[in-house]
Amino acid sequence: MSQTDELIAADFSGFRLVKQISGERIREERRRRQIKQVELADAIGVSLRWLREIEAGNQGARLDDHLAATIRLGLPASNIVLPVLFMAQRMPVPRLLLHTDLEAVERACVDLVAESTIRLVTEEMRPGWWDVK
Repeated sequence: MSQTDELIAADFSGFRLVKQISGERIREERRRRQIKQVELADAIGVSLRWLREIEAGNQGARLDDHLAATIRLGLPASNIVLPVLFMAQRMPVPRLLLHTDLEAVERACVDLVAESTIRLVTEEMRPGWWDVK
């Protein structure tokens, strides 16, 4: 058995759609706010040509550049991050995730992680005698 036989099968076709729709959302928000492409490119540390590739949904554009533009424009990152989580769980990406404003869902996810972390830290720091009755 080769080492690649131990790799988990995964479907990355969702990345194509994520990049396409993310690029459209970035372009629409930038235009709505009347920000020039060169200004956004400078703000996220990429060339003007590369920003055009991002906005066009070019498959060569990196997701971290999509995220940088999304965050700088104040858009929810969940339209990128949640589909990636679905792919990581080997689940089909619901198209609704790509087209819906997920700001409330994003906030709920962050709150859930924060609460879980607080609970874990509390359990870890609690002395053994604390739970003795």
